[in-house]
This record gives sequence, C-alpha cells and structure tokens, in this order.
Amino acid sequence: MLPLYLTLKSLHVSLALVSGALFALRALWSVTGSSWLKRPWVRVLPHLLDTLLLAAGLSLMVLTTQWPHQTPWLAAKLTALLGYIGFGSLALRRAASVRTRALSACLALLIFVYMLGAAHRHSVLSWLV
Repeated sequence: MLPLYLTLKSLHVSLALVSGALFALRALWSVTGSSWLKRPWVRVLPHLLDTLLLAAGLSLMVLTTQWPHQTPWLAAKLTALLGYIGFGSLALRRAASVRTRALSACLALLIFVYMLGAAHRHSVLSWLV
C-alpha cells in the first residue's frame, strides 16, 4: 500500500503544481488579451491535467479512507476548490472587464495557495499553523 500511496501523492502534488502554474499563465493571457488562449493545446491540456488531478485525489481519499465529513482539512480543501473553479472561470472567460478578470484571477490564486497549505499542513488554517 505504501508504494501506491507515495506514487499517487507524488502524482497529485505534481499535477496540482503544474495545473496551478498553467492557470496563472492562462489568467495572465486572459488579462492581457493574448491570442495564446485560443490555441488548441491551451484549451485541452488544462482539462486533461485537472481530470488526472481529481482522479489522483479521489484515489488518495479512497486509499487512505479519509472522507470530507470526517476530515476537516479535506472538507475545507474541497470547499475551497469550488471557489477556485468559480473565480477561475470568471478570470478566464466569464468576466466582461479586464479589471474583473484580474481580480478574479488573484482571488483564484489565493484560494489555490490556501488549498496547497491545507493539504500540506492537514489543517483548515492552511499556512497559518
């Protein structure tokens, strides 16, 4: 079980970091009006990464039998994920103004950093502990 756990955890952490970095780049392109956002790989790769990230996370949850209703930091992380998705959606395409896209991108990235801290510290207080 330990080798599988370590492999899944490494995969999940790696995918999270790549996904976050790619989101930051796409958000920058969205705010600056770059044509890079329209490239096929930019439109497909995030969905592939995020699907693998979610699958790795769910696999870790099942393997370790940690459920959100029993594990406060996991519940906080999954709740924060909803905010990250919402603000990320605004940042990349839903918001009409550049200012709203920029603010939404900043909020999404702050939530992303919170999720990293909650997972790393296993605490709802994230980086504050």
